[in-house]
Amino acid sequence: MALEYPDDLKYLDTHEYIRLEGEIATIGISAFAVDQLGDIVFLELPEVGETLEKGEAFGTVESVKAVEDLKAPVTGTVIERNDAIVESPENLAEDAYGAGWLLKVRVADSSEVNEALSVEEYRKMVEGE
Repeated sequence: MALEYPDDLKYLDTHEYIRLEGEIATIGISAFAVDQLGDIVFLELPEVGETLEKGEAFGTVESVKAVEDLKAPVTGTVIERNDAIVESPENLAEDAYGAGWLLKVRVADSSEVNEALSVEEYRKMVEGE
């Protein structure tokens, strides 16, 4: 199965993605991560108003195979949480980049996004090109 990696996103080597629109970042996990995890059964995400610190764990994703920490791609304050995906985490496999987003964060320093991987760099990392 060919996995998609939208080119309007930046990626972390820990498989989170970020879409920056002004000072608001949408954060999720890549289709590659969802595929590797298999059946996702539980998501733990921070509440609205909590602060994320770049590089720090902000939650967990649990599948039948493993439990993985989610790492913050930027520092900022959570302004929205996708409660629909928390309630039905199995839907991440349907649309990781659309309806499967996890958090929206007001970014403290948008230059932090520049440290993330481009789509080409991420594709090379996960596909071994």
